[in-house]
Amino acid sequence: MAIDLIKQFEEAPEAYPAAPSGLSARAAALDANMIWARIEAYTAWRFTEREVIWTLIGDGGDQFNPRLTPVVSREGHVWRQEAWVPVSLLDGPLGIILPCDGTYKIMAQVGGGDVPAGVSEAFRRLAEYLADDPGTAGASSTAVAIGPIREELERNPNWVARAMQHSGAGDLLRPYRRA
Repeated sequence: MAIDLIKQFEEAPEAYPAAPSGLSARAAALDANMIWARIEAYTAWRFTEREVIWTLIGDGGDQFNPRLTPVVSREGHVWRQEAWVPVSLLDGPLGIILPCDGTYKIMAQVGGGDVPAGVSEAFRRLAEYLADDPGTAGASSTAVAIGPIREELERNPNWVARAMQHSGAGDLLRPYRRA
């Protein structure tokens, strides 16, 4: 008995939470939605409500554990004779119980609630890292010369891709990830 997740469609939220207070001027000038999108791409948690549709194949009695959380509401349909037919979905100890064999479409509202302090701090760390002085965090290479003294800095061009880990935000978001 195994569930095959065929596809997951997640709508973009109407709005993300506000940026936390206490950011530097450079960090506050960044697009907060871009930072929230990075955080949500890294975690299974959603902090503003949006619709998600999962299409999956499963056997009766299988339990589907949604990959995103918190699930606020849901409705299910099973494919029968070339049409989606509504079906009641019950909660089990490991997820949503599929009542019969078939292809399912589960439409859910996911997300919402207060942003935990650790997630706000992860936002702050990521924003501050991305807003760092262009001569350090933002540059792939830079050179400064003052008289005979010359300083050169080379940075791996993947510094933005590794920002979650290098800023320390990833450590704070560990409880919100799903393996």
